[in-house]
Amino acid sequence: MNYNYIAKLLASWTPESKQHMWQLSGQFEGDIILPPGTRNGIIGWQYHWNNGEIPYVLSSDFTEDEKTFIINTLQTEYARTCIKMRPKQWWELHYVYVTGKDTGCWSSVGKRWGKQELNLQKDGCLWYGTIVHEFLHAAGFFHQQSAPERDDYVTILWQNILPGKESNFNKYSSNVVTSFGKKYDYDSIMHYDKYAFSSNGEPTILPNVSILFFVKVKKQIRKRIETILHLASRSA
Repeated sequence: MNYNYIAKLLASWTPESKQHMWQLSGQFEGDIILPPGTRNGIIGWQYHWNNGEIPYVLSSDFTEDEKTFIINTLQTEYARTCIKMRPKQWWELHYVYVTGKDTGCWSSVGKRWGKQELNLQKDGCLWYGTIVHEFLHAAGFFHQQSAPERDDYVTILWQNILPGKESNFNKYSSNVVTSFGKKYDYDSIMHYDKYAFSSNGEPTILPNVSILFFVKVKKQIRKRIETILHLASRSA
């Protein structure tokens, strides 16, 4: 994987770019880290965080101002939910270790036991929405278009997808992912934009109904996160 290329690509990203920055990080589905030898993870009890609390540690990669921004972002988004992002206590064994390496924006999905990394490249990933997105992965959420019912709501334009990236558009059965009884959300912060992994600048994913699909990143951040996380924590 060419991390130098990824680092430069993310450093040049702006909210006007056609693709979300986390789609450009070169991992599974763009920004998901998988355990060795696996393709995806079943979301069972072992992937749930105890009492809906996710301890984290911010590495020394970040400046004090950057740490403050990350902490304030997490507090703002999760303060009104039953999921609690908080600093790790010295005795806790399972936690998210947040790094700022030049390798993109990425995270595992759910609790992986022990120290699990979540990366926010300092020059490129320290955007409000990206921080929320990656921590939602750590909380146990896959991308919205992975939902088993997605074909009822969107059409995947396979002919426009970069060769070798087709698996990024896999959908999973209800044994792997859950929407907690909520309807498919086109505007979810966890949804691909319509140009995700495009080989020719044309859309790769479009809604099946006539609605506004592609919205600015800053307009996608808050929608329904509180409700979804509340339901997720109750299921833990």
